[in-house]
Amino acid sequence: MTTPNSTAPPADRRAHPRAPGDRWRTALTSIAPNSISVRGYALDEMMGRLSFADAVYLLLMGELPPPAIGRMLNAILVSSIDHGVTPPSTMAARNVATTGAPLKDCAAAGIMALGPHHGGDIESCMRFLDQGLALTRSGMPMNDAAAQLADDCVKDGVTPAGFGHRFHTRDPRAVRLFHMAMELELDGEHVHMIRAIERELATREEAIGLLLPINVDGAMAAISADLGFAYELGNAIYMISRLPGLLAHAHEERSRQSPMREIDPTDYEYDGARERRLPEGRK
Repeated sequence: MTTPNSTAPPADRRAHPRAPGDRWRTALTSIAPNSISVRGYALDEMMGRLSFADAVYLLLMGELPPPAIGRMLNAILVSSIDHGVTPPSTMAARNVATTGAPLKDCAAAGIMALGPHHGGDIESCMRFLDQGLALTRSGMPMNDAAAQLADDCVKDGVTPAGFGHRFHTRDPRAVRLFHMAMELELDGEHVHMIRAIERELATREEAIGLLLPINVDGAMAAISADLGFAYELGNAIYMISRLPGLLAHAHEERSRQSPMREIDPTDYEYDGARERRLPEGRK
């Protein structure tokens, strides 16, 4: 007899295997001998022909992106690739690295450290913007909808997701993403709404007690929503973006520092390359 804690399959499932029509389905990747296709495209043909951002979009959204969207997503993925040693996710990855744990464990620790106040508020921001857009669809002008959301934040004493930053009063990553969205004609209603909310929050700076500019999470949220990504995929895009940085920090910790050290996130100095410009072909 199968007990509640047993790992054996129930007796009825052993006696009556699933009929072919009952098989579960996936529309992502098809594997056959000597053949791999992602969303119908041969993976070996994608290699060298699609950018990583194009392939990510294909996998998440089901179709190849138009060139403008592929370029925009590529910029989004670059925007949060790293932000120094102080973020909680980076510190988590480095602390695990001090134990000698493999890189996969360090990266997993960093991903697990993402939360509503760090890298995990993109979904929340997307939902927040849709609250405002719901008001506009009921006939309220966008500026009035933005003002109502800003007033609610002041009344409740909350900082809306996607706004404010502990270092930046003008997040250069958000500025660049918005410029690109405008240049590529991808700035839709979510971008317009978040910019309207930013303006309304600025007029309430005294009541709030601080200036709340749009941060990179807010820019990622607004643009990702305009590109059609589902709420939960907003956070997923951030995780894809940040993973290389977590791996780089963990590798540096293991290769440059002594094991089991106590890491002070304020007691460090940068000794890497001096400021330099991208080559002409990379602009």
